[in-house]
Amino acid sequence: MPTLTRVPPLARDAILAWYAASGRRLAFRRTRDPYAILVSESMAQQTQAARAAEYWERFMARFPSVEALAAATPADVLRAWQGLGYDRRALALWRTARMVVEQMDGQIPSAVAELEKLPGIGPYTARAVAAIAFGIPVGAVDVNVRRVLGRIAGVDPAAPDAPALQRLADESVPADRAADWTHAVMDIGAMLCRPREPDCKACPARPWCRYASSSTGRSRGASARSPRQRRAPTTPFPSTNRWLRGRILDRLRAAPDGEWVPLDGSIGAHDLARVLAAASAMAADGVVELGPDVPGAGLRARLPLA
Repeated sequence: MPTLTRVPPLARDAILAWYAASGRRLAFRRTRDPYAILVSESMAQQTQAARAAEYWERFMARFPSVEALAAATPADVLRAWQGLGYDRRALALWRTARMVVEQMDGQIPSAVAELEKLPGIGPYTARAVAAIAFGIPVGAVDVNVRRVLGRIAGVDPAAPDAPALQRLADESVPADRAADWTHAVMDIGAMLCRPREPDCKACPARPWCRYASSSTGRSRGASARSPRQRRAPTTPFPSTNRWLRGRILDRLRAAPDGEWVPLDGSIGAHDLARVLAAASAMAADGVVELGPDVPGAGLRARLPLA
């Protein structure tokens, strides 16, 4: 079977028509402001898009421009980021804002190569911003997009050819609708083309999809299914280091700027040694600052101010 080099035009048209009728109406899709889109894409890393959209509106109200974000302290940004998790993303976004204001006259770059030079921005985020904010026809490939395009093209999901898949993604983007296409393929992946039990019957790309036409697709995805139960957002287990880091940050967020907070006892099931180890690792990541030791045992920490 020949390798597809692009999504067939009729399939592309069907996907775009489906998106116009059934795509998710997320708040950050109403803007083409490059800064606002960069914020949304930073939030959506490792976070469900619908949940990121809720936080995005509050964050944009607090920091409505790249200049406002650059003028903030890291502590301000970490407080505004509370609830999203993976707080290093917040600091990377703040560093990007500083770089854009100080070195780029406040203008988010449009070129993928220039976007990838900004802190915390990888290949997917750079292409997503370029496509959505600037209309550049480049394919943003994350796990959802990889699955959708890979299934349409008949790529073995166990051994995808990343460069070939990126070429397929790039060649499939309509020159005049890069933003809509980026959102549409993401929504197909999130809503229909799921890793397990894909809803092939409802997918607009089904007539052109090699997975749907295969025996696997016909047996697993082509039949009608009962409504899929939504899983509750995952919460880190109290035994994990991620949970502990979150609790440490919550304590520091509750303190006034510049105030040192003692970390001198256990937190949850984590003894003092693990608390101190987590705080030290967070300091190495730049998420907290460490201060004078607490007499007897422990240390003091605060949110960074610069």
